[in-house]
Amino acid sequence: MCKYSKNRAADSITRRQWLAASGTALGAFAVGNGPLNAFAPPAPAVSIAKYASYSEVVARLATQFDQIGGIGSLVRGKTVAVKLNLTGGGRFPGYTPGQTYWVHESVVGALCHLFGNAGARRVRLLEGTYEGESLEDKMLDAGWNVKAIRTAAPVVEFEQTNTLGSGKRYARFKVPKPYMFPGFDLNHSYEDTDVFVSVAKLKQHEECGLTLSIKNLFGITPDSIYGDDAGIDEPNEKCRRGREDILHAGKRQPSKSAPGEIDPSSNRYEGYRVPHIIVDLAAARPIDLAIIDGVETVAGGEGPWVTGAKYVRPGVMVVGRNPVSTDAVAAAVMGFDPRAKRGEGPFHVRKTHIEIPNDPLWADNPMLLAEAVGLGSADLSRIEVAGVPIKDAVFDFVATRTGKPA
Repeated sequence: MCKYSKNRAADSITRRQWLAASGTALGAFAVGNGPLNAFAPPAPAVSIAKYASYSEVVARLATQFDQIGGIGSLVRGKTVAVKLNLTGGGRFPGYTPGQTYWVHESVVGALCHLFGNAGARRVRLLEGTYEGESLEDKMLDAGWNVKAIRTAAPVVEFEQTNTLGSGKRYARFKVPKPYMFPGFDLNHSYEDTDVFVSVAKLKQHEECGLTLSIKNLFGITPDSIYGDDAGIDEPNEKCRRGREDILHAGKRQPSKSAPGEIDPSSNRYEGYRVPHIIVDLAAARPIDLAIIDGVETVAGGEGPWVTGAKYVRPGVMVVGRNPVSTDAVAAAVMGFDPRAKRGEGPFHVRKTHIEIPNDPLWADNPMLLAEAVGLGSADLSRIEVAGVPIKDAVFDFVATRTGKPA
């Protein structure tokens, strides 16, 4: 198992140098892992916007959609599936989940409204629940105005995807160039759609470094098959536990009804497993539109269970058609190098609530893993940034949490 060394490679740059470089023309300072391919095509545009509050979300999101080419041709007459990030439980005292580690309900309502106005035939909101409750009940428990969301577009549906939900079978998705799994069995809603949208929160993550639009797909795997209490032979439709044993730690394989790992003897460390798995998921169920909510969020971890995580207000939203490029721009907005290698920057992870003997404290960069299998570019010099320039949107997550830059 690879160990993290505090000595960086000679050709790497310091985080402080990279932050300074991000204020110059993007093409003038390449931070890639090798020679720049001058003939590579540019990546789709990514929009950054500054927000004073969530009350601005409808108008500003509409502008951001225009800046990346519009959404009319993407959603008109189609079913749009929207994977939300409503992961975990608990509260940061004094704040709602939407202000901290969930996407905000105002963003969800605005998206339904904008998709409906653009002619979407149906908007289907998707997320797993852990207590057997409906997705609507999960939202209501958090104080959301579900009625307003339901009426924001002509047809808005809700589906909890940790089980079959309203479906009669699971859909099989194959991974074109797999790292860990050759395929996944998912709720029917991920197949029964024309457009797939990942709505994530701008956050750090203990095991994965960052949790952005690609990491959001970890939650599309049903607990009935990939959860700790998944069935051995068949899915357990009464599942109530998360995905620690199968996906994080690789202690067992998913239900035999679904494809197993390519190599069950591969590295079992979650800093290796989780980044590779989420890239497999992004390849199997491609994202058509990535939206990252950073108006209000948390720094230092992905939820209230992470020691030291705290509320912050970056006041930004990042939107793009390609999830790799969108995540790369979002990482830069957070003050991180999107081409950082294993053990560098946000991929030198902290473990605070789970003790692992000889924890190597690293994670692979999922943006580079995704780039390597052709899912998009994480090279800022190849990405057209619309709206607010990166240098004007940077909110240094490390400095905000610790009081000093790394």
